[in-house]
Amino acid sequence: MKEYKLFIDGEWVPSSAGTVADDINPATGEAFARVHQADLRDLEKALAAAERAKTAWGNSLAAEREAILIKAADILAGRIPEVAEVLRHEGGATFGKSMFEASFVVNLLRSAAGECRRIFGDTMPSDSPGLFSMSVRRPLGVIAGIAPFNFPFLLACKKVALALAAGNTFVLKPAGYTPISGLLIAEIFEAAGLPKGVLNVIPGPGAALGDALCTDPRVKLITFTGSTEVGRHIATTAAPYFKKVTLEMGGKSPIIILKDADIAYAAEAACFGIFIHQGQICMANSRIIVEAPIYDAFCEAFTAKVKTLKMGDPHHPHTVIGPLITAGQCGVIQRHLDDALAKGARLLCGGHSERAFFEATVVADVTTDMVVFREESFGPLVSVIKAADSEEALRLANDSCFGLSSALITNDLQKALDLSLRLEAGMVHVNDSSVMDEPHVPFGGIKDSGMGREGGRWSMEEMTETKWITIQLGKKHFPF
Repeated sequence: MKEYKLFIDGEWVPSSAGTVADDINPATGEAFARVHQADLRDLEKALAAAERAKTAWGNSLAAEREAILIKAADILAGRIPEVAEVLRHEGGATFGKSMFEASFVVNLLRSAAGECRRIFGDTMPSDSPGLFSMSVRRPLGVIAGIAPFNFPFLLACKKVALALAAGNTFVLKPAGYTPISGLLIAEIFEAAGLPKGVLNVIPGPGAALGDALCTDPRVKLITFTGSTEVGRHIATTAAPYFKKVTLEMGGKSPIIILKDADIAYAAEAACFGIFIHQGQICMANSRIIVEAPIYDAFCEAFTAKVKTLKMGDPHHPHTVIGPLITAGQCGVIQRHLDDALAKGARLLCGGHSERAFFEATVVADVTTDMVVFREESFGPLVSVIKAADSEEALRLANDSCFGLSSALITNDLQKALDLSLRLEAGMVHVNDSSVMDEPHVPFGGIKDSGMGREGGRWSMEEMTETKWITIQLGKKHFPF
């Protein structure tokens, strides 16, 4: 069984305490690798290394950073099957999802390389004679990232790559369920020639390491993807230290299907948007809101589509529904389902679980008093909700503490634009599912779904600080 060590200051080192944990395959419940677990002593080594490396890396040429990121992309391009295999083993990703995730990161790295040359300042007119006024953007220094388990390679690498592009050093704490995905990032950057100390990867217990990262003055930004509960804790813990945070948290994303929609297409879009990676995606369209005139027809078409989804071994190319990250998550989904059925919802398909597998499940006639309408199930459970018209559909969509992604299906351009502007979400996708990401876009949400944006120039803004510089041409006249 392969054993993975920590990556600190450019070296693969054992944990200070000698603690090694099993990495469990959720599909089988068996260990497939072992991973060293960092403690606070290891965290201190990682932060010290990042602090030492920050000046040289921050002053490196854009061309130098760009070259390393491009080389990392090329290295990853040759390792996609290997990375995808790890994603299937430790995260329960299906064959299609794992290949997509690994391939996406190749483009992400290339996009980040391009951002190295697009860190722009401004020149500004001045009210003072002879004063040349400008702004520049400078790296923050040390950034810490805390990654989730659902897209562990993609979301961790998005944080790392863009931080490095901006000239920052980085300490990454991968998710406890998927630590190897983070360590693969270190392998790739090491092979690409990244200087020592610029990237450090420390798997370990989230609570102790996370709190230490939030309070350490060397860390200038915490970038986190995960649950709203943990994100709120990070924000409040970091606040007394005036530390910047970017938070991408939970969601209960709606997809609105208006009465003029192509029902078959709407069923396909909604199906993909909830059942990719077993619904373990914060932007999954877990609430399907359908205008009354096509409600029954949509329920019939959607249920028929869902019943075709294959559940089972994530290594099989045709599997759509793989395992949840742990069997315990099945209990959360069952609680949501039982509450909905007890309050009058109809079970259209699914509803059964075994070990870490839960069937693709559809409940119709869901109302706002049901737990499944409010809480994130983070699994293959979807609610179908009837709306009298587009205005009620909008009201239902916005009736949530979350505001990450959203979608709507319509051929009415006027309503598409009107609803897009009024949907309370950081992202709106017209005639698509709510699951959408690209390396260069402003990804993020509002309300309890987060703060800040990740991707492209938006990450450059979050991960740098603005400095105002003036140059007085000639002699200035002072009043005294």
